[in-house]
Amino acid sequence: MRVLRTVAELRSCRKDLSRTGSSVGFVPTMGCLHEGHLSLMRTARQQNDSVWVSIFVNPTQFGPNEDFERYPRTESRDIELCRECGVEILFIPPAREMYPEGSQTWVEVEHLPKALCGASRPTHFRGVTTVVAKLFNLVQPDRAYFGQKDAQQVIVLDRMTRDLDFPVRLVVCPTVRESDGLALSSRNVYLDAEQREQAVVLSQALAEVEELFEKGERDPNKITEHIHNRIQAMPLARIDYVSVVRTTNLQPAEKLDGGELVALAVFFGTTRLIDNIVLGERSLIDT
Repeated sequence: MRVLRTVAELRSCRKDLSRTGSSVGFVPTMGCLHEGHLSLMRTARQQNDSVWVSIFVNPTQFGPNEDFERYPRTESRDIELCRECGVEILFIPPAREMYPEGSQTWVEVEHLPKALCGASRPTHFRGVTTVVAKLFNLVQPDRAYFGQKDAQQVIVLDRMTRDLDFPVRLVVCPTVRESDGLALSSRNVYLDAEQREQAVVLSQALAEVEELFEKGERDPNKITEHIHNRIQAMPLARIDYVSVVRTTNLQPAEKLDGGELVALAVFFGTTRLIDNIVLGERSLIDT
């Protein structure tokens, strides 16, 4: 495995690989790797000749008073985990490589980022789409791998990829969970013992409304009401949003036909956790 730090090194490696015709599977991350990230790498390993990973805590996707400075950074451990997963190229650039002095260009999807997480994090997805567009341009992957836990991010990036004609297929992999159901997240390390115990209510509430849908419930208001009631019973939980939306445009669903995204964001202390399901075992995006 080669660990690269500069754009010039990455471009040189990509140019060399292009001569071989090998396919590239790409997993962009912000590090502090966990089993969710590793599952993406393993899937990429199965589907491509070469696996490339990036680790970059992207400053432009953090808003004021968010956790950029304290976001967990575990570079040495992350390098070893990537090596164990058979990664060929690991790109760990400093911020000046991704955003050279004088940078003033953004890649921005217009409407999708305003819903769900974007309502309380208005600049977040502009940072995500800009950095991922730059990474796609540099890595030129055949496939890029994302977890369903970040459902809105996947939908926004799918729109960007289609609109800008990036020749890359987005592959969405299932959310990886702890044994009690909590979705894996690098931010879970912020939770104290009591918060961690109560946070499992997120996956429990989602599993319950999935069962309600399977039994015939078709009113999205009943779905959101059930989730609100379950989460509000936890004294340490503070709801940011609970929404049932269409995956095509992230607008509220008026009735449930299957394929709707049930998404939530909830604070435990200062830690904001997200989770979701797609009703009826449908795909998050068209592939």
